[in-house]
Amino acid sequence: MGLRSLRQDRGKAPTRGWRRLKRLTVLAAGLLIAYGIGFLWFTTLLPTEAESDPRPTDAVVVLTGGSDRLGVALDLLSEDKGKKLFVSGVYRGVDVRQLLDLSQHSPEDLSCCVVLGYEADNTRGNAVETAAWMKEQGFTSLRLVTATYHMPRSLLEFRRLMPAIEIVPHPVFPEHFKRENWWMWPGSSTLLITEYTKYLVALVRGVFDPLLDRLALMF
Repeated sequence: MGLRSLRQDRGKAPTRGWRRLKRLTVLAAGLLIAYGIGFLWFTTLLPTEAESDPRPTDAVVVLTGGSDRLGVALDLLSEDKGKKLFVSGVYRGVDVRQLLDLSQHSPEDLSCCVVLGYEADNTRGNAVETAAWMKEQGFTSLRLVTATYHMPRSLLEFRRLMPAIEIVPHPVFPEHFKRENWWMWPGSSTLLITEYTKYLVALVRGVFDPLLDRLALMF
C-alpha cells in the first residue's frame, strides 16, 4: 500500500509542475500583452508639435538634458513668455554666464532673469525642486520645456506635486529622436521603451507614496 502511494505521488509531481509552469506562462504572456498595449497608448501621449498656447506664464521651466532644450527656453524668455526662467537639474559649479555662453545667448540680456537649480538629479527631483522655487516666488503658472519623449513623465511628476499650478507643456524635438515612424529606428524605439518603463514606475510610485507617508505618521 505504501509503495503504491509512493508511485502515485511520483506520477502527480510532474503533473503539478506542468500546471504551475502553464499558469506562469499564461501570466507572463498576459503581462507582456498588457505592457505592449500600454506602450502603444503611451506613444499617443507624445506631443507632435510645439505648444501653440500664446499666453505668457509666470515662469518658464526647463529640465536639463540637452542644449536644444535650453536654447528653446531662453528664446521663450526673450519673447516674454515668462517673467523668469528656472533651469532645473544643473551640474554644480556651472553658473548662469556659462550656460548662456553655451547656448549662444547674450548674458547681458537675460542673466538677470535666469535662476539655476542644483538639487535635482532625476525627473521627480526636478518636480520637487521646481515646486519649492515656484512657492518661493509666489508664481501660479509655468511653461514646461523638455524633450517630447520626456514630456508625459515630466507632466505626471509636476502635476502630482503642483496640482494648483497651471502647467503649459512646451515640447522640444531633438534631432536624434525620430517621432514619426519611431518603430523603424532602433535608437528611438529603445528610448521610448525605456521612457515608458520609467513612466510606469512613476505611476505606481504615486499610488504607494501616499500610503507610505500615512504609515510614517503612525510610527
